[in-house]
Amino acid sequence: MSAGNHQSLEEQVAILKDRLAQAQRLTALGELASTTTHEFNNVLTTIINYARLGLRHKDQATREKSFEKILSAGTRAARITSTILGFARNRPHSLEPTDMVKLVDDTLLLLERELNKYRVTVERYVDAVPKTLANPNQIQQVFLNLLINARQAMPQGGRVVIKLNHDRESDMVDLVVRDTGCGMTPEVLRRIFDPFFTTKTGPDASGKGGTGLGLSTCREIIEAHHGRIRVDSTPGKGTAFTLKLPVARGAVPLAPSTTAIPAPAPSDSAPSPAIITPAAQ
Repeated sequence: MSAGNHQSLEEQVAILKDRLAQAQRLTALGELASTTTHEFNNVLTTIINYARLGLRHKDQATREKSFEKILSAGTRAARITSTILGFARNRPHSLEPTDMVKLVDDTLLLLERELNKYRVTVERYVDAVPKTLANPNQIQQVFLNLLINARQAMPQGGRVVIKLNHDRESDMVDLVVRDTGCGMTPEVLRRIFDPFFTTKTGPDASGKGGTGLGLSTCREIIEAHHGRIRVDSTPGKGTAFTLKLPVARGAVPLAPSTTAIPAPAPSDSAPSPAIITPAAQ
């Protein structure tokens, strides 16, 4: 094969990979929009009900309470909109200083309904950490994928522990997602990042199955960020993923590897899950 033909094939593969990434990104965005539509309905119901309450009652106390509830619901709706728009934004493939605390909170906001539906409690241990050098959309996709995998590993409900801290020795920010699910055997653990490898036999109750692409893509994205991903798991006791991302010292080009990860499917109407934020670790 000539050098020209070889280059042409490489270019075609790159184009196909880019198109696949765009298609999967649009799918993820559509599923996120469907999921948050339910939450918007709840927000609008709250606003409408308290607006009616304020109109019916003329006393100052009732009206102030109504305005406070309307403001709170409106602020929540604005956060959801802002997060979805941020996820949809076609950011350039470059790294920028990224607020990981905000990224964690915004992602949890998008998944609150799904986690609650499947009786998953979230414990959040989040320190004030320096900004990381990252592409926010891609890191959010990785975090979404890890949370969805954790939820799927606990079909009867359970607990997800999220930790965010600054490892001063390595000058990296660590994001840990730990679940109390079924865990993985050593054999599965050795292959967990292999392309196309999956332990899922079909869609679960939420309609999600698996192609085996998710975790291999997560690793590619994290390594393109000059970071590391580690997994620890014990059968019957759960799994923990640790993402290590470098602290921001300036913007640099991002290496190609941008396959999007599907986001959660829509869930039925339900209240928000318990998100526990302990005062200290």
